[in-house]
Amino acid sequence: MTAMNTVGEMAGRDVLLNKQGFLAHFDDWDNDLAYAMAQEEGLSLTECHWTVIEFLREYYAFHEIPPSPKVIIRAIGEKVSQHTPCTRKKLEGLFPNGGCKQACRIAGLPNHYCHSC
Repeated sequence: MTAMNTVGEMAGRDVLLNKQGFLAHFDDWDNDLAYAMAQEEGLSLTECHWTVIEFLREYYAFHEIPPSPKVIIRAIGEKVSQHTPCTRKKLEGLFPNGGCKQACRIAGLPNHYCHSC
């Protein structure tokens, strides 16, 4: 463990976090951890949240960087906002405490990869 990492207790287990509160290891993430992180931030995860979270994880697993908001909107915008056009504002409204940086944290992406937000 480096000096920048701390052990935090979430979802009934110890997890390694960096000093910004993001997971230190992408593979430590699971749904229970996402729920715990969201609850800690006062966010109740809906189907739309999970659509974004799952896309972020799949994209990161393949590309090793998170997608930009523009890529998210283009790829899954219709799933996130079925009746009105999905905009960056709508996407940020799902994660009101930091937009896609909050989404990246809950999705278990390391913060230094979330520069596109």
